[in-house]
Amino acid sequence: MPQIGKIEWIGLRPKKKATLVEAAEANINENGLEGDHYSGSSKKRQVTLIQAEHLNAVASILQKEAIDPQLTRRNIVVSGLNLLALKDQKFQIGADVILEMTGLCHPCSRMEENLGEGGYNAMRGHGGITTKVIKGGSIKVGDKVQMLRE
Repeated sequence: MPQIGKIEWIGLRPKKKATLVEAAEANINENGLEGDHYSGSSKKRQVTLIQAEHLNAVASILQKEAIDPQLTRRNIVVSGLNLLALKDQKFQIGADVILEMTGLCHPCSRMEENLGEGGYNAMRGHGGITTKVIKGGSIKVGDKVQMLRE
Protein backbone atom coordinates (compact mmCIF):
# COMPACT_ATOMS: atom_id res chain seq x y z
CA MET A 1 0.00 0.00 0.00
CA PRO A 2 1.75 3.16 -1.14
CA GLN A 3 -0.28 5.61 0.95
CA ILE A 4 1.32 6.99 4.08
CA GLY A 5 -0.94 8.39 6.77
CA LYS A 6 -0.31 10.95 9.46
CA ILE A 7 -1.31 11.21 13.12
CA GLU A 8 -3.69 14.15 13.52
CA TRP A 9 -4.71 13.68 17.16
CA ILE A 10 -3.86 11.58 20.23
CA GLY A 11 -6.16 11.02 23.21
CA LEU A 12 -5.68 9.19 26.51
CA ARG A 13 -8.46 8.12 28.87
CA PRO A 14 -7.05 8.12 32.42
CA LYS A 15 -9.93 6.02 33.81
CA LYS A 16 -13.05 4.24 32.63
CA LYS A 17 -15.78 6.59 31.36
CA ALA A 18 -13.49 9.59 31.85
CA THR A 19 -13.13 12.27 29.21
CA LEU A 20 -10.17 11.70 26.93
CA VAL A 21 -7.21 13.99 27.47
CA GLU A 22 -5.67 15.35 24.27
CA ALA A 23 -1.92 14.84 24.02
CA ALA A 24 0.69 16.09 21.56
CA GLU A 25 2.71 12.93 22.16
CA ALA A 26 2.44 9.63 24.01
CA ASN A 27 4.43 6.54 24.89
CA ILE A 28 3.34 3.06 23.93
CA ASN A 29 4.64 0.00 25.75
CA GLU A 30 3.85 -3.72 25.48
CA ASN A 31 0.56 -3.13 27.34
CA GLY A 32 -0.71 -0.18 25.27
CA LEU A 33 -0.71 3.59 25.67
CA GLU A 34 0.88 4.73 28.91
CA GLY A 35 -1.67 6.69 30.91
CA ASP A 36 -4.71 5.12 29.20
CA HIS A 37 -7.03 3.00 31.33
CA TYR A 38 -7.08 0.20 28.72
CA SER A 39 -3.31 -0.27 29.13
CA GLY A 40 -2.68 -3.85 30.22
CA SER A 41 -6.35 -4.89 30.29
CA SER A 42 -6.64 -6.30 26.78
CA LYS A 43 -4.38 -8.02 24.30
CA LYS A 44 -6.55 -7.22 21.27
CA ARG A 45 -7.65 -3.67 22.05
CA GLN A 46 -4.50 -2.01 23.34
CA VAL A 47 -4.67 1.04 21.03
CA THR A 48 -7.64 2.25 18.96
CA LEU A 49 -7.41 4.30 15.77
CA ILE A 50 -9.96 6.11 13.64
CA GLN A 51 -9.65 7.83 10.28
CA ALA A 52 -9.99 11.61 10.16
CA GLU A 53 -11.95 11.15 6.94
CA HIS A 54 -14.48 9.01 8.82
CA LEU A 55 -14.98 11.78 11.37
CA ASN A 56 -15.98 13.99 8.43
CA ALA A 57 -18.41 11.31 7.21
CA VAL A 58 -20.00 10.99 10.66
CA ALA A 59 -20.31 14.77 10.93
CA SER A 60 -22.03 14.85 7.54
CA ILE A 61 -24.46 12.07 8.50
CA LEU A 62 -25.32 13.89 11.73
CA GLN A 63 -25.54 17.23 9.90
CA LYS A 64 -22.84 18.74 12.09
CA GLU A 65 -19.96 20.98 11.13
CA ALA A 66 -17.37 18.66 12.70
CA ILE A 67 -16.92 15.88 15.26
CA ASP A 68 -14.51 16.39 18.15
CA PRO A 69 -12.33 13.23 18.10
CA GLN A 70 -12.46 13.16 21.88
CA LEU A 71 -16.15 12.21 21.63
CA THR A 72 -15.42 9.03 19.65
CA ARG A 73 -13.33 7.63 22.51
CA ARG A 74 -10.56 6.45 20.14
CA ASN A 75 -6.88 6.96 20.95
CA ILE A 76 -5.43 8.07 17.64
CA VAL A 77 -6.86 9.91 14.63
CA VAL A 78 -5.05 9.20 11.35
CA SER A 79 -5.51 10.96 8.01
CA GLY A 80 -4.51 9.87 4.51
CA LEU A 81 -4.59 6.10 5.04
CA ASN A 82 -7.44 3.61 4.76
CA LEU A 83 -7.17 1.89 8.14
CA LEU A 84 -9.43 -0.98 7.01
CA ALA A 85 -6.77 -1.93 4.45
CA LEU A 86 -4.54 -2.84 7.42
CA LYS A 87 -6.63 -5.95 8.20
CA ASP A 88 -4.34 -8.61 9.70
CA GLN A 89 -1.36 -6.36 8.92
CA LYS A 90 1.41 -4.84 10.97
CA PHE A 91 2.07 -1.14 10.55
CA GLN A 92 4.51 1.42 11.86
CA ILE A 93 3.91 4.75 13.54
CA GLY A 94 6.81 7.17 13.71
CA ALA A 95 10.30 5.74 14.03
CA ASP A 96 9.70 2.89 16.47
CA VAL A 97 6.13 1.83 17.18
CA ILE A 98 4.71 -1.24 15.45
CA LEU A 99 1.05 -2.18 15.86
CA GLU A 100 -1.04 -4.97 14.38
CA MET A 101 -4.71 -4.60 13.53
CA THR A 102 -6.82 -7.05 15.54
CA GLY A 103 -10.32 -6.00 14.49
CA LEU A 104 -12.90 -3.32 13.98
CA CYS A 105 -13.67 -0.85 16.73
CA HIS A 106 -17.45 -0.93 16.82
CA PRO A 107 -19.41 1.99 18.30
CA CYS A 108 -20.76 1.69 21.81
CA SER A 109 -23.94 3.06 23.35
CA ARG A 110 -21.97 6.11 24.54
CA MET A 111 -22.07 7.42 20.96
CA GLU A 112 -25.72 8.44 21.46
CA GLU A 113 -24.70 10.39 24.54
CA ASN A 114 -21.54 11.88 23.03
CA LEU A 115 -22.68 12.62 19.48
CA GLY A 116 -26.42 13.07 20.00
CA GLU A 117 -29.40 11.20 18.66
CA GLY A 118 -28.34 8.91 15.82
CA GLY A 119 -24.69 8.94 16.91
CA TYR A 120 -24.49 5.17 17.31
CA ASN A 121 -25.79 4.45 13.82
CA ALA A 122 -23.73 7.25 12.27
CA MET A 123 -20.58 5.60 13.68
CA ARG A 124 -21.44 2.14 12.32
CA GLY A 125 -18.83 1.30 9.71
CA HIS A 126 -16.83 4.37 10.70
CA GLY A 127 -15.62 3.32 14.17
CA GLY A 128 -12.00 2.63 13.33
CA ILE A 129 -9.79 -0.29 14.32
CA THR A 130 -8.39 -2.03 17.37
CA THR A 131 -4.73 -3.01 17.56
CA LYS A 132 -2.20 -4.83 19.67
CA VAL A 133 1.32 -3.59 20.31
CA ILE A 134 4.15 -5.45 18.61
CA LYS A 135 6.85 -2.89 19.49
CA GLY A 136 6.56 0.13 21.74
CA GLY A 137 8.07 3.58 21.58
CA SER A 138 7.06 7.23 21.39
CA ILE A 139 4.53 8.76 19.02
CA LYS A 140 3.54 12.36 18.36
CA VAL A 141 1.07 14.33 16.30
CA GLY A 142 2.43 14.57 12.76
CA ASP A 143 4.13 11.15 12.79
CA LYS A 144 3.83 8.99 9.70
CA VAL A 145 1.67 5.86 9.72
CA GLN A 146 2.52 3.19 7.15
CA MET A 147 2.04 -0.50 6.51
CA LEU A 148 5.13 -2.64 7.03
CA ARG A 149 6.40 -4.58 4.08
CA GLU A 150 7.50 -8.01 5.24
